[in-house]
Amino acid sequence: MRLTLEKHEVHVWRAALDDLRACLDNLSEILSDDEQERANRYRFRKDRECFVLARGLLRRILSRYSDLSPKQLKFDYNAYGKPDLKEELNRHELRFNVSHSDGLALYAVTRDRALGVDVERIRAEFCDEQIAERFFSPVEVAALRALPASLQPQAFFNCWTRKEAYIKARGKGLSMPLDQFDVSLSPGEPVALLKNRYDSEEASRWVLQELSVGTCHVASIAVEGHDWRLRSFNYELGESRASHSHFL
Repeated sequence: MRLTLEKHEVHVWRAALDDLRACLDNLSEILSDDEQERANRYRFRKDRECFVLARGLLRRILSRYSDLSPKQLKFDYNAYGKPDLKEELNRHELRFNVSHSDGLALYAVTRDRALGVDVERIRAEFCDEQIAERFFSPVEVAALRALPASLQPQAFFNCWTRKEAYIKARGKGLSMPLDQFDVSLSPGEPVALLKNRYDSEEASRWVLQELSVGTCHVASIAVEGHDWRLRSFNYELGESRASHSHFL
C-alpha cells in the first residue's frame, strides 16, 4: 500500500526488530549486493541479523512513498557515510534517517528537508560524569550535575539522543564537536537546541522533539524548519498500522 507524504509532514515508524525475525529471509532477499556484503562483515550472528532486519525494513518503508519496489531502491552516500536515495530515483524528494538500539528501530521520513533521529536504551551504568564531560558541553554537564541523582539517567539520554539526532540531521558526522552546541536535557523542560557556537542562527533553524517510545528507551528527532507536523506508524509482521501520536 502506497502512502502519501505531504511536504509539511514528518513520518516516524517504530519497529520491534525481535518481533520481525520471521521476515528475516524475505528481507535479506531484497538487499543489494553491497548490503549483503556489509551484513556478512558482522562477526556475531545477532548483529548480522539486526543489520538485515533494519536495512530490509528501511527498503520496505521507503518503497511505500515511491514508485519502486524495495529491491529497486538505490542509495548514494555522502562523505560522512549518510545515505540518501539516488537522485534519479527520488522523484518525491524523500529524506530519511534511521536509528536502532537493543531491538527497537525508528525510521523518520520526510520530503525535501533535513532530519535526524536517534533512539537509545537507558543504561544507568553508562551515564557517568566522565562520559558526560567527554561528549557534552560545559553547559550540559552543569545542568546534568544540578539534577537529583534519580533524574540523571533520563537526562543523560535526553541529552545524548538530542545531540545525536541533530548531528545526524546535519549529515556531517562528528566534524562539528559535540561540546560546541547545547541542547536542553532536564526531564519536563521544553526540548530545544539552545545554542551552536559555530553558527548563532542554527538554534532557530531546527526543531528538536522527544519521541516517547516506552520506559526502557529514550528517543529524539531533529527536523529542519518549523512548518511540519509529525505522524507515527507502527510496523508489524506482515503489515503496517498507522497510529496518531500513539508513541510520540
